[in-house]
Amino acid sequence: MARKSWQVDRRTLLRGTGAALALPWLDAMAWGASDATRLPKRFCCVYFPFGVAVPGDNSPSRQWGWFPTGQGADFEFTNVLSPLESLRSDVTVIGGVSHPNGWSMGGHDTGDIFLTGSLMKNGTFTNTISLDQRIAEELGRATRYQSLTLSSDGGVGEPTRSCTLSFSRQGRPIPALSSPAQIFDRLFGDEKGGTIAQQRRQLRNTGSMLDRVMEHSKTLNQRLGVNDQRKFDEYLSSVRAIEKRVERAESWLEIPKPDVASDSVQLNATQEGPKDYIKAIYDLIYLAFQTDSTRVATYMIGQVAGATTIANAFPACIGLSPNWHGLAHGAGKAGGIEKLGRFDQFLAQNHAAFLQRMKDTQEGEGNLLDRTIVVYGSSNSRTHNNHNYPLLLSGGGGLGLKHGQYLKFDERKMRLSNLYATILNRLGLRDEGFGDSTGEMTDVVQG
Repeated sequence: MARKSWQVDRRTLLRGTGAALALPWLDAMAWGASDATRLPKRFCCVYFPFGVAVPGDNSPSRQWGWFPTGQGADFEFTNVLSPLESLRSDVTVIGGVSHPNGWSMGGHDTGDIFLTGSLMKNGTFTNTISLDQRIAEELGRATRYQSLTLSSDGGVGEPTRSCTLSFSRQGRPIPALSSPAQIFDRLFGDEKGGTIAQQRRQLRNTGSMLDRVMEHSKTLNQRLGVNDQRKFDEYLSSVRAIEKRVERAESWLEIPKPDVASDSVQLNATQEGPKDYIKAIYDLIYLAFQTDSTRVATYMIGQVAGATTIANAFPACIGLSPNWHGLAHGAGKAGGIEKLGRFDQFLAQNHAAFLQRMKDTQEGEGNLLDRTIVVYGSSNSRTHNNHNYPLLLSGGGGLGLKHGQYLKFDERKMRLSNLYATILNRLGLRDEGFGDSTGEMTDVVQG
């Protein structure tokens, strides 16, 4: 279909008085075969550690358990997930699935494989590509940033104690950003470094330097032993990743960043004030999606190295003690289920506000949530138990997902990678599956 006179390209600029401003996503940009196929597709994953409260069905504390009562469309949220009630038709609660490769791993080890499903044990810490990065390889081609990797702790951590959900095709961790001010500046801050011509020269100088590194490496690599060659290959992979970032930066040089007011996010929020901090991170993901700065984002609220994670102290923000790790262990004791349940409820409130904000944002004939698939959950059920992950699948109604249900599976017959394969298919990345998937999770797909 030919473009109509009132329709514009994604990279169209408004120019005048020596300034240029990038347009936000407009309905007029949805020209082509159909409006629906031209609108962005997005993916987001939010992870929390230490599992949840899972009391028995007849427990007096059942209402503080994470999983709903009932099943299928005939279910009721407990106190924990009650903040999602207004979003009932946009969410599916999933129980009884996990990564089989995680069953034999340590209880603190499975955060690394939440989005990969890889096997990491017995000293062999070789990961594989994460779901978000598989998606970013395709959906990230059209945006300034291929993906947005965030965590409360920042950086990469260490094997089995990772501070990031994202891993490259080589299975290497992608550093996560943690400072709201730094994230905002990355997404919307003024470009620094002189004129566009000067910035282009700087980038090309960097590219030339990388070319020389790669050329010199050929000779050096021939003189190295097997172990050193492996280490050097890892180094060269990092160099190639920098090359790609340089190329991407140059291609977007003349496209101004979206004009977003800095007071739209509490940029001075820190991990010492978890209420403001978690909200600020969700606000930044929302703005990144709304402005089409990226279409793929991950946020690790906390990692699993109990004594060191910044998020370990988060429960204190709502008057709970001891720390998050201690709350999780205490869920098996009298009164402990409600304590952990109240913190799980606090996390659910923040997640529900994020989903609601996307649902309230019009896009095309629907809303932002309709074309955003969001996975929320943990790689433990009870703390250190690598089975029966607590999972919430949201959004994607405009991409073919079906909601308003609580699904309970047999993990011997259904695995988490089947859900990931389903997500890939709904986002248009049709291939042979993902990781150890054996097919689709058809229960979450519209008929």
